[in-house]
Amino acid sequence: MTASLIALILAVLPIPGRLMTDLVEHTDWPEESRPLIRSSHPSFSWTIENGNGPVRQKGYRILVAESPEKLREGSADVWDSGYRCSPVRTGIRCEGLALEPDRDYYWTVGIRTNRGWSGYVAPRMFRTAYELDGGPAYYPLQKTAENPESVRTLPDGRVFLDFGRASFGQFSFTVGKDAPCGRPGGELTLHFGEAAESVPDGCQVNRNPGGSIRYCSLKVPFEPGRETTVAFPHDKRNTDPRANESGVSPILMPEETGEVYPFRYVEMEGKAGEFLQKSGELGPERFVRHSVHYPFDESASYFHCSDSTLNAVWDLCKYTIKATSFCGYYVDGDRERIPYEADAYINQLGHYCVDREYSMARRTVDHLMANPTWPTEWILESVLLCWQDYMYTGDKYLIGKWYDLIKNRTLLSLKQDNGLISTRVKPLDKEFYGTIGFRGRNMRDIVDWPQKGAAGLEKESAGEADGFVLRDYNAAVNALWCHTLSVTADIAAALGKTDDEAYFRKEAASAREAFNALLYDAGAGCYRDGIDTDHHSLHANMYALAFGIVPEDRVRPVTEFVKSRGMACSVYGAQFLLDALYEAGEAEYASSLMTSHGLRSWYNMMVLGSTMALEAWDPAFKPNLDWNHAWGAAPANIIPRRLMGLEPLEPGFSMMRIHPQPGLIEKAEAVIPTVAGPVSISYDTQNGFSLEIDIPAGTGAEVWLPKEKGGWKKINVGSGRHRFPLVA
Repeated sequence: MTASLIALILAVLPIPGRLMTDLVEHTDWPEESRPLIRSSHPSFSWTIENGNGPVRQKGYRILVAESPEKLREGSADVWDSGYRCSPVRTGIRCEGLALEPDRDYYWTVGIRTNRGWSGYVAPRMFRTAYELDGGPAYYPLQKTAENPESVRTLPDGRVFLDFGRASFGQFSFTVGKDAPCGRPGGELTLHFGEAAESVPDGCQVNRNPGGSIRYCSLKVPFEPGRETTVAFPHDKRNTDPRANESGVSPILMPEETGEVYPFRYVEMEGKAGEFLQKSGELGPERFVRHSVHYPFDESASYFHCSDSTLNAVWDLCKYTIKATSFCGYYVDGDRERIPYEADAYINQLGHYCVDREYSMARRTVDHLMANPTWPTEWILESVLLCWQDYMYTGDKYLIGKWYDLIKNRTLLSLKQDNGLISTRVKPLDKEFYGTIGFRGRNMRDIVDWPQKGAAGLEKESAGEADGFVLRDYNAAVNALWCHTLSVTADIAAALGKTDDEAYFRKEAASAREAFNALLYDAGAGCYRDGIDTDHHSLHANMYALAFGIVPEDRVRPVTEFVKSRGMACSVYGAQFLLDALYEAGEAEYASSLMTSHGLRSWYNMMVLGSTMALEAWDPAFKPNLDWNHAWGAAPANIIPRRLMGLEPLEPGFSMMRIHPQPGLIEKAEAVIPTVAGPVSISYDTQNGFSLEIDIPAGTGAEVWLPKEKGGWKKINVGSGRHRFPLVA
């Protein structure tokens, strides 16, 4: 091997290399920010960078040791994997000695590609947690110090601060030591809130914002010349253990982090405010918001397109994913601070698409498998959460750990003689609840949330289920059930459980057959809400479309019915409505919904004044909505997955699909993170159609290109940069 070739090979794995342990990407973290590895046998992953032309991994060798000096081939004192002929580079379990708690370890990898042997990448260090309980690795929470974007003085002596965007954080300030009002034991009244309002002499924090929009007022003692940190009190509704019908406890803030509060605005009143005005001590540096969030790489993703509304929607949803990570788990905003499967599913997909980060999702899914919540559909969605973790990471950790429970959460025990499942035909007992790990009072169907309300578009009443008529056999639940059975068959296949795979494939086919035979209304060209009702809702039909249950000859009439209903669903339901529309090739209509300026739109969230996604479209549909709910951020994943068209075809993105569906969006460009490395996609429809992609080394892509006369042409490509014109 020549020196020039060796240099080229080494460029494939830059030094330091991009190595991950338990799917936590490693850099030289400060002591307090290092990821916590909780397994005595962690998994290892890495990425490869493209050289001149496609690069394909053929094999690897991993070395793990207690010091970098001991990382020698054949003598690594913890584990030497030996050379393995394999293209796999994610989720590779350490098979050596069990790691000890609270210890530093070092690892490296060398790979063989189609260009030769790379040599070993520079060693990387990781540290084990104080207790090795086998749980997912995770990072400690971070605090980001932020000064206000504007500081305003008001005629009555108040000081008004605007930080530009709301976040979950803490607040500190400094009053000059020469303040005439300042003496030990002095007190200042502070108002914190997510919303502001105009008053005759300027503006103030909205003291009565309505719903669950946050506002609080605190009297804070201070000492001139010293920084004062505000201590937010605990809120009973999101700190009481098991005070909810699911029988689960909220996620409490770590003691070392402290309590947080969601706010954008701060209003200061009292003599300290007057002095700050008179002395000119109103520099932004005197006021600090310490925003708390999970580690987040702003540069990991990028999106910009020809539609300014969609650009703003992307920014809103991407920021929501970051800002709502304040607990280290996906929670329902600030109301209960409890992980819910439905929230987590949308949050998980969004997080994957805006940051190259997998540990928070994995930690949340692991928690939800042990702490399920009450809706029937969300029990089923826990299976989807595990599957998405595997597809996006290539690591079998979760599907393997929870496989027996996954099988129970298919709810096959609720299958009735007609081939569908029901939670209402027979009472659900403690024995059944025990099989799925449910500790709550009553599991029941939800369809959407809030559930009640008459059918209608842009209705001025609560309820987001499009008038769905709940019956013993619920179309929404059964559509999701059909999909969950298919996914469980895929999980069984991934784990090599061939008998189980065959069983679940047979059950999935039987469920789809029963669904179509019993719930389709041929005269109306769409699905009923249940067996003994003639009501047809958006939800019965969008779920069937989204989950691939509709036979090909019925797709067109069902799609037309779905389009006739508009956005007659909640921000949660919007995830599945948009998935359904893109599955049906209705990109123009789907993009019109994402860029809508109507009452049910992400644009309306911004008009209302929020800087994070809302729990509902508007107070008209949920009067007690909050302003910090990631389940309202579906475009964070819909834009990369559907508009730009990137999804994994094989676990860990070893093979991906790139199927852009521009719809009304004439031009767009994006960088989308994956466990294999970033994927760049850009298209332009202004002069025909052109597409440019750049995919990571060691991967391949199935690229869907539109034909001039309609339809799609599929082309398989290897890693690297590719440009495609319109296909004839």
